[in-house]
Amino acid sequence: MTTSETAIRTAVRDTSRMPSHVAIIMDGNGRWARARGLPRTEGHRRGVQTLRDIVRHAGHRGVRYLTLYSFSSENWSRPIEEVQTLMLLLKIFVRRDLAELVSSNVKVRVIGERADLPADILGLLLEAEARTAGNDGLTLVVAFNYGARNEIARAMRAIAADISAGRINADAVTEATIGARLDTADIPDPDLIIRTSGEQRLSNFLLWQAAYAEFYFSPVMWPDFSAAEFDVALEAFGARDRRYGGIAVGAEA
Repeated sequence: MTTSETAIRTAVRDTSRMPSHVAIIMDGNGRWARARGLPRTEGHRRGVQTLRDIVRHAGHRGVRYLTLYSFSSENWSRPIEEVQTLMLLLKIFVRRDLAELVSSNVKVRVIGERADLPADILGLLLEAEARTAGNDGLTLVVAFNYGARNEIARAMRAIAADISAGRINADAVTEATIGARLDTADIPDPDLIIRTSGEQRLSNFLLWQAAYAEFYFSPVMWPDFSAAEFDVALEAFGARDRRYGGIAVGAEA
């Protein structure tokens, strides 16, 4: 084992420096496939295997919440063949992997707009949540048909309805009022957000919840993102000085 590998493993064993909640923007499937002369759909298939590996590894590392940006509300505009492939892969993942998630004590939560989802897809998502509801290990948060602006807009509509009905006063609306109406109401904000493939933007992902998250941008395409790469991100997080808008003790302003 090299010195760097030893340092990484030491860092990830130090639970005081371990992020409780890691969110990942799984990017680069299409470019990975194109670089190999393969159809984009093959990149998505390989990406699902990476997803399986990272879910297992995150649980082993002691991460409590893992949120995966699996399908955005904007992804419906992609070519129909690609969308159909993504839906098929979702079905395969639930049918093939749900039993393992149940036995591994993983709890599945789904966030995102559920209205107007195809009945078969919504049924799979609800089944995954129902069958794992009693688990208390890693919580796997699947962001499906998710867009942060849509999420915030839905929260605002809920608050407006409460104000109109006289349940709350407008001047009583706080950050907590908004947070309680988001899809992630009972989920802690992410400590670390990872994006693969070298892109450095949030792409409408967890805009409210990311206020004080640390970011790690990996140049590795998602199909090649390994457990070792995940550990490198954890090591980078462990070296950060998180001040939440304040300053370190003894530091100058």
